[in-house]
Amino acid sequence: MRYKVASSFLKLRTYCEAEDFKGWDPYDGLNSKVFQALPFKHWDLARLAWIQGFKRSPINFRSLLLVPKEHNAKGVSLFLLGYCRLYQLAENGCEDFGTKATILERINSITKLLLSLRSHGYSGSAWGYNFDWQARRLFLFPKHTPTVVATCFCVEALLESYKITKNETVLKETLSAADFVVNDLSRTPHGNGVIFSYSIKDGNNTVINASLLGAKILSYSYKYSGNTSHANLAKQAVIAACDLQEEDGSWIYGLLPIQSWKDSFHTGFNLDAIETYQQNTGDFTFQNNIDKGLKYYIENFFEDNGMPKYYDTKTYPIDIHCPAQVIVTLSKLNQFKNNEDLLAKVLDWTIDNMQDKKGYFYYQLKKGMSSKISYMRWSNAFMFNAMAHFLLETKSGNCGS
Repeated sequence: MRYKVASSFLKLRTYCEAEDFKGWDPYDGLNSKVFQALPFKHWDLARLAWIQGFKRSPINFRSLLLVPKEHNAKGVSLFLLGYCRLYQLAENGCEDFGTKATILERINSITKLLLSLRSHGYSGSAWGYNFDWQARRLFLFPKHTPTVVATCFCVEALLESYKITKNETVLKETLSAADFVVNDLSRTPHGNGVIFSYSIKDGNNTVINASLLGAKILSYSYKYSGNTSHANLAKQAVIAACDLQEEDGSWIYGLLPIQSWKDSFHTGFNLDAIETYQQNTGDFTFQNNIDKGLKYYIENFFEDNGMPKYYDTKTYPIDIHCPAQVIVTLSKLNQFKNNEDLLAKVLDWTIDNMQDKKGYFYYQLKKGMSSKISYMRWSNAFMFNAMAHFLLETKSGNCGS
């Protein structure tokens, strides 16, 4: 299995490096130069329909409709996280995926790239996406509008880079993201806690995992700066999220009626964020919530053969985020070894069913016609990071095997 994963990972890495980590995204339809030349670009429903058409189509029309391949900040952060894991692997004596020197060179270049992708004009470092995004509720998020989700992934990656490079400028610029969370996101009271907004626009303050990612950013600020007000505010967001956890350990996606589903990878995000808060602050008040959530996660989102389910009550679509996130989450929770058989089966199934012979991973498998388009952020970056985690957990001390 280690050989199979290593071989699969090398194919993926070769593909992504050849593309310079640029690519398409499920939601990048509005980057079409054809659409931007049409009067429909000023109509919200047309923008929404155009995005959804691109996202749902199993046929990729992006080249035909002039959608360029670009860097996506969240995707770049996931690649950076993955290379940091490879560096740790090399530190442990396994240089199957590069020497410390060659991987460090890659870490430095991607760190520089990620910092260059920041959105400007906010209270601190913040990141968004490289495309206009028309949300379901008819909010238009212009290109590079920062979100707490993109920002959190970038913060975690840059702090991992800092741990390796000791570049104090990187640390300073990254920690300023806490000011973005405190000053630029709205906060909605919920019970004894608060819910952070998804982005800077009002009216998008109902998403549980997004709020927890705000708490995650603030907990990192506390870890490195000792700012207790950030730790206290982070705890309020964790309190609200844990109050919203159901007795069986599950979470719905959000508070709106249309957000009442329960899915695999957002459950993984929740668990990861709460555990990160605990590790960074030393406050283990929420361990019972993690234990319940982890049990629900493991028991409801994976088939016996390793096939990952999107929802707790139904399988399809099988989304590449699901097998990727469980590896990262269980590694963060120090539960990898306890679930290694499951994770090996999940990764084995994913390689067999969702990796193209060119090395990239498919977006989604459906009962009908599946979407086997290569998406750099959604598919390849998530799997790159996940597989690097898997290799670090399983291959240290097993060089060349």
